[in-house]
Amino acid sequence: MLEHGGKLKAAAERFGVPLAQWLDLSTGLAPWPFQVPEIPLKAWARLPETDDGLEAAARQYYNASQLLAVPGSQAAIQALPRLRRPGKVAVLSPCYAEHAEAWRRGGHVVREIADAEVDYFLDSVDVLVVVNPNNPTGRMLSANELLQWHARLSQRGGWLVVDEAFMDTTPELSLALHAERPGLVVLRSFGKFFGLAGVRLGFVLGEGRLLRLLAEQIGPWAVPGPTREVGRACLLDVAAQRAQVERSLAASQRLAALLAAHGYAPQGGCALFQWFCTAHALALHEHMGARGILLRLFVHNSSLRLGLPPDDAGFERLADALEAFSTCQP
Repeated sequence: MLEHGGKLKAAAERFGVPLAQWLDLSTGLAPWPFQVPEIPLKAWARLPETDDGLEAAARQYYNASQLLAVPGSQAAIQALPRLRRPGKVAVLSPCYAEHAEAWRRGGHVVREIADAEVDYFLDSVDVLVVVNPNNPTGRMLSANELLQWHARLSQRGGWLVVDEAFMDTTPELSLALHAERPGLVVLRSFGKFFGLAGVRLGFVLGEGRLLRLLAEQIGPWAVPGPTREVGRACLLDVAAQRAQVERSLAASQRLAALLAAHGYAPQGGCALFQWFCTAHALALHEHMGARGILLRLFVHNSSLRLGLPPDDAGFERLADALEAFSTCQP
């Protein structure tokens, strides 16, 4: 299993801080979960149906003509490599590590490349995987550039896979409108923006034949009835979505300013997290952990990603811990 954020129980045991006292900033989840509707008993008692309005709500929300509901976008990440013969895959890196790992496990030859190397490698690979906005750097590529890459790949039967897990606050930059094009696959995560990762829901946007093949790989009744009830209600709640966008953007800007004020100006980020490199990444991660604040550490490039504190008290606690760290540095 690859390393991920959110391992709060392990952190509590390691640092000796009670679970209830933690400020978990290690994930990119919105810290304000949407209100969960009352789940009717039939959702628990019956096998899930696909005519309950979830897909219709998702098509409206994502502005997509065709999509497949999956038990978290992770399920699609692991299944997609099985839909192609083993070939050459390029993954724009650093990014969410499960992408490269899934294609390797599927028997494909994977090369992790930088943004500047795409033009050089694009005509020699079968699949290009892009996370946009990127996790953890927050880098955003334009729709026009991505569609140009897709055009070059699709001429040879290749795919462009775009993971838009953090796109909800900038829907105008999404490729959802174009996802019906053959060879273009767009992944959307439900849990991050809606703050409900435990629901385990995601969507794959693409052309019909690919979605049918993917559905066969994932299997029937993949998304449970209670999850479908929650997903439909949240996807239709336009007022709550607008409020979530506004407070996410405001909190992200506040977080960036706080980090910069303590000498850690972010090199990247989006509405749900900020990211920076520092030679003190490991030391800062340990310092915060001892104070019950969990950050996401990336050892390979000595960087940290911080999710959003949920309230003023969380921001004040983070500020105090940053100040304490600065006073103990030589």
